[in-house]
Amino acid sequence: MSLSSSISTIDIVIVVTYLLGVTVFGVWVGRGQRGTEDYFLGARSLPWWALLLSIVATETSTVTFLSLPGVAAAAGGNLTFLQITFGYILGRLIIIKLLLPLYFSGRHFTAYEVLEKRFGRLSRRAASSLFLVTRNLSDALRLFLTALVLHIALGLDLAASIVTLGLLTVVYTLVGGARSVVWNDCIQFAVYILGAGAAFWVILGALPAGLDDLFHYARAGEKLTLIDMDPGFFKPTMTFWSGMVGGAFLTMATHGTDQLIVQRYLSARSERDAARALAVSGFIVFAQFAVFLLMGVALAVFFAVAKGDIQAAQQAGDRLFATFIVQHMPVGLAGLTLAAVFAAAMSTLSSSLNSSATAWMSDVYLPLRKRSMPAGRQLSASRLATAVFGVVQVAIALVVGAIGMTESVVASVLKITGFATGPVLGVYLLAVTLPAVRQPAALLGFMSGVAGLSLLALGTTLYWPWYAGAGALLTCLAGWVYQQMFDRSGSLASWQSGSEDV
Repeated sequence: MSLSSSISTIDIVIVVTYLLGVTVFGVWVGRGQRGTEDYFLGARSLPWWALLLSIVATETSTVTFLSLPGVAAAAGGNLTFLQITFGYILGRLIIIKLLLPLYFSGRHFTAYEVLEKRFGRLSRRAASSLFLVTRNLSDALRLFLTALVLHIALGLDLAASIVTLGLLTVVYTLVGGARSVVWNDCIQFAVYILGAGAAFWVILGALPAGLDDLFHYARAGEKLTLIDMDPGFFKPTMTFWSGMVGGAFLTMATHGTDQLIVQRYLSARSERDAARALAVSGFIVFAQFAVFLLMGVALAVFFAVAKGDIQAAQQAGDRLFATFIVQHMPVGLAGLTLAAVFAAAMSTLSSSLNSSATAWMSDVYLPLRKRSMPAGRQLSASRLATAVFGVVQVAIALVVGAIGMTESVVASVLKITGFATGPVLGVYLLAVTLPAVRQPAALLGFMSGVAGLSLLALGTTLYWPWYAGAGALLTCLAGWVYQQMFDRSGSLASWQSGSEDV
């Protein structure tokens, strides 16, 4: 399938206007920042419905918009990936009950401050540092995939596309902070929903018998299969159990302990508003995943029936939807849909930069300073940190573009997410469910969880949705065992107190 650009001048104007428009809007809406609480958390005054749309837009990156259709369109692809959203909904409800009260027990800036309160400063720094590394790595992959679309659509050099998208996102995030990120997310949510709807409408219109063609081909190819009750841990496709159980643990990790999303709760007016935004977001994500997977089925039918080229849909992978937009969408709608792709990307990337800067300033930089920093200098340092993380993500994306990707980007991103956040979730579960466990045991449990998960990931074919659950449970078990050993030996009594200033 050729990836050469065939987009019209009108579509190019729409895309460029959108990119510049959201940048200007982000700068305007975020003007007048007075301090770090305003910059990082929107002065804790943002309405729940805006936070709801921001949560959904943040987790709906280009990976969702482009890779999910490729999953369903590929040979043997179907709707079973949707089963993971069952776990997403369950995980959110557990977060509301178990973890959300922790974040409203004080005026916290990051998710990791509660770990210092429960265990000690070293736990906070370890969790925050892991977040910074894995968040910037996974979001650099998202930036790469989005830049690939810009490269296909406008014919720009891939490196130039990466730098352009990174720069525009950094500008409005750096100036406007959390308020700019959240309100831009609301706009970007509307844009990518319109873009997906327009693409689906065009696909159906190109099929001779419309929906009849879609359902006939999809049934014949078993592409409408939704539920797979296989209990295996090592089956390399989504099942009900890996989706429900693995997805619940993954969501508890990403939405319960990851600063990217927790920062949304901390920006709410109250715990009740945060809970409402989080609970409703699960059902919206379910609907979105259904739409994007059905889009993949429709694309497979389009290339098989309307174009007589079934191999194109089966082999294109992440590039399938992008190629369809560029080569088969009518003038105007192609520009709208491409703008939707960039909307999905910029919402996630801006949130990533803002949350990374928050974690760095609140958990690492300011606690390490021996003297306090004036509010004005803190704000300047926060903006500098935002810019630095933007440069880091652009650099990683450039490296990925140079070496290429060997598997689906959605799989790569979710593997990194599950691998990194599972052991962190385990530390939080220790904090909530096992009050006798102290910092030494928790940290050793965390390291054991990472080591055990590494062995599982490298030495077995464990399917990636189980990573977060395996890492969390290994961490909990190891932490409990270490505490029992400490209690019996009576050693490390002073360290066990959790009051050290490391």
